Amino acid sequence: MFLNAKTGQGKELLEKDHLTFDPAMHDEGYAIVPAGAGGLAIIAETSAGFFYGAQTVKQLIRGSGKDAVLLVPTIRDWPAMPHRGVSDDWSRGPLPNMDFLKREIRTLAAYKYNIFSPYFEGTFAYASSSIAAYPGGTMTPAEGRELVEYAAKYHITIIPEQESFGHLHHVLKFEQFSHLGENPHGQVLAPGDAGTLPLIGSWFSELAQVFPGPWVHIGADETFELGLGRTRDQVQQRGLGPVYLDFLTQVHATLAPNHKRLLFWGDIAENSPDLVGTLPKDMIAVPWHYDAKPDFTKAIAPFIKAGLETWVAPGVNNWNRIYPNNNEALGNIRAFVRDGQKLGAVGMLNTVWNDDGEGIFDENWYGILFGAAAAWQSGESSEDAFASSYGLAFHRDSTGKIDQAQQEIRAVHALLKTAGLEDAQDSLFWLDPFSPEGQRTAVKLRPALSQMRLHAEHAVTLIAEARAAGKLDNEEALDALELGARRIDFVGLKFQAADECVDEYNQALAIESDAKRHDEVEDLLYTIGSNNGRLEDIRDGYTQLRELFKQAWLRDNRQYWLENDLARYDRAADLWIGRGQRWNLVIQQWYDTHALPSLADAGLPASSR
Repeated sequence: MFLNAKTGQGKELLEKDHLTFDPAMHDEGYAIVPAGAGGLAIIAETSAGFFYGAQTVKQLIRGSGKDAVLLVPTIRDWPAMPHRGVSDDWSRGPLPNMDFLKREIRTLAAYKYNIFSPYFEGTFAYASSSIAAYPGGTMTPAEGRELVEYAAKYHITIIPEQESFGHLHHVLKFEQFSHLGENPHGQVLAPGDAGTLPLIGSWFSELAQVFPGPWVHIGADETFELGLGRTRDQVQQRGLGPVYLDFLTQVHATLAPNHKRLLFWGDIAENSPDLVGTLPKDMIAVPWHYDAKPDFTKAIAPFIKAGLETWVAPGVNNWNRIYPNNNEALGNIRAFVRDGQKLGAVGMLNTVWNDDGEGIFDENWYGILFGAAAAWQSGESSEDAFASSYGLAFHRDSTGKIDQAQQEIRAVHALLKTAGLEDAQDSLFWLDPFSPEGQRTAVKLRPALSQMRLHAEHAVTLIAEARAAGKLDNEEALDALELGARRIDFVGLKFQAADECVDEYNQALAIESDAKRHDEVEDLLYTIGSNNGRLEDIRDGYTQLRELFKQAWLRDNRQYWLENDLARYDRAADLWIGRGQRWNLVIQQWYDTHALPSLADAGLPASSR
């Protein structure tokens, strides 16, 4: 039952259990108390409080159907940070479809996020810059309004982010806008150009008609070109910090008629702490850092000291990775949010980036949910407690196997870091092991290949066992986890198979002159390339994973951009198809002459072992 904390039975139950409903609980807090016959009462003062209390009750259900059991604890709960959001990159490939967006909103709300921030560079359909709105590759105003209306039902506010300084190549590449850039067809708008502020103003005026919330995000990060083109003299005379911060102040004045508070990324301003105080005091600084370092005070303190409202922005470490590096993500989120709370930050934007254009959002829920916990809970969240409860809380997996599967992928990232690589990067998936770079990378990879594959394959097995044990929630995230594990396993197979091709051919070369062993040579040649050969194994990996990737993409995203990714799969498969065809000529030469070409002439690299 739902009861008001201030009146009647709600007030009586709180008094009975010697509970107080503190002022800090008013906006979003709630109490859950036993209410007779194994039931529960949710006591709150606002609709948001009742909503979040209901989300907690959902997590108290164990089992399903006739075996379902409701736990009946006493809980008094409210958020440590009032603003808890996710920033989702819609500008580097993936652009979510509306069905997925609604599922995403429902899921974020279930874990008590109250902000969603789509990130635009050139992917909102502005009437004022329609040339940049690629058909099928933008969110339309009608879709934006639909999302706002849907999210409001789940107590989520949409904060659109439109880059307004840097990261604008996909606008500036068009000739009609190129003259506004620091450099022609570049990345950064040029402060001082007469057309720059009107363009920004038109964008945010259109956004204000679609997104009625109190905030907008103007981006303004990574303005690396500033001072390298049209503003070179200005920056040399005044300094980079003053030129940058003055332009932010001008943007603030330009957007004042929209009556929105402006969020901005804090990375550039962080380098000019003495000047941060010159910014308008109603702006909101969002410092971002994504590594798992022990302390983030330096990133946060300049904005707090300047009297600016501050939100922190950790990240889920998904970018450029086969599957997110949750070792790095959890360490980053834990410490950054902890230090933000300690220093007085009042919000968190947990970030998703899709730098290489291959992002599958359903792979990101582990880091997303840890961010939800860290921003809601006071103080430092426990990585271990989260890791042991994620599977049950998100998938209703009572076996613990989904938690184990996630740990297997985390173990791969740690293993590769120990081997001298950053982690399970997407570049490893695409790297040709026969290339010079592939051979250099193989030297580091070889000691880890077997264990890497065993971890990944065990993750796939654990997922299957958990599914067999009972119906699970959020199956899409499990499909994405399995895709990540299979892609990691393929990396190991690819490098192992490449080494085996070279090893077996060297064996064949060593015995080719011994007529008594010609059958062995033939077997070795067919092991390298045939219906079950190593070359075909690599080909099959790319073609099979292509279909799994396509399915995962279309489950979350629009068709837009997909062909760029599928073209990489096709190109990789074609490479190995060609090598298989070339190998047929090597086999035919053996039959004709009983002589083998050199490694290089056979298309194989010299061994770098």
